[in-house]
Amino acid sequence: MSIINSMSSRAGRVARDMKGSVRRARLEGERRLLERRHRSALEALGSRAYALIRDGVLSGDALAPEVADVENRLAAIDAAVAAMEHDGSDDREAAHGERQSADIAFPMVSDEPKDPDRTG
Repeated sequence: MSIINSMSSRAGRVARDMKGSVRRARLEGERRLLERRHRSALEALGSRAYALIRDGVLSGDALAPEVADVENRLAAIDAAVAAMEHDGSDDREAAHGERQSADIAFPMVSDEPKDPDRTG
């Protein structure tokens, strides 16, 4: 009988551990979903704030250094792309890659339409 009691006790512990693991995994999944929604909301807020600052509706004093930095980086990338096109260089793929990197780093100023399935 002690073998049966021992096996029963172990099975009970395994079942409790599994329930805990399932609960923990479910909570982690919910947390990740909420984090993605939060990132998406912050991205939308940043895009809207940037547009309002650019249009002069919102004072950009608090964000002026960040906005200027983003605009300077984009201008540098655009200048490099223009120089490559002017030279007739075949490094257009590299320029496209740099532009894509800028779009990833600064999604609020991307010219491409947003992909709702892509998260951050």
